[in-house]
Amino acid sequence: MPPASDVGLYDRYLALRQRLHPADPPAHVAIVLTERDLLEQGAYDRLERVLDWVFDYGADRATVSVSVLDEAVVPTLVRELRDIDASRPVAVRAPDDTDPVTAPVQVNVGLGGKGEFAAAVRSLAEEVDAGELDPADVDEADVERRLVFPDEPDLLIKTGAERLSDFMIWQSVYSELYFTDVNWRDVRKRDYLRAVLDYQNRQRRFGR
Repeated sequence: MPPASDVGLYDRYLALRQRLHPADPPAHVAIVLTERDLLEQGAYDRLERVLDWVFDYGADRATVSVSVLDEAVVPTLVRELRDIDASRPVAVRAPDDTDPVTAPVQVNVGLGGKGEFAAAVRSLAEEVDAGELDPADVDEADVERRLVFPDEPDLLIKTGAERLSDFMIWQSVYSELYFTDVNWRDVRKRDYLRAVLDYQNRQRRFGR
């Protein structure tokens, strides 16, 4: 293992490369976690540090999505996540919450992308049925206004495995995806900076 001074030097080198890079950093970063990630000791402290890095290195919004297999843990996760010491206001939404989020830090606990999209479609259908909306007039903006998490991430980071959970299936269609085999418990500043640099080195095509 290299000396701590060498580790710090390498992090500073990556940070300098990122700041001097001619391309813009991601303005909105999304991070996909699992409930198991948050069971690790120090997981919430790590989340606070990662959110600091997100804003320190150019972003103005962050979304954290926590996929959940056991719905019984949702209230505990929501309570813990609302109490994190973040440098920006935090809004947490559980599966039964429908209010759209506007806070700089948006946290999704167990609300799958398919469920969120289905709820938006149901809302549109109800308005059409009530005569409040003409089906011919429905467009993408109408769907987006009914999503709980309406913002589109520029960069989506998934730790631990190269697969996406059911997360922001509408919003992330043009996001740049970054997979790392580093597990959440081991994420360091250099891992985050590598993700940002990778994003800055890409040419975004937005589906073209």
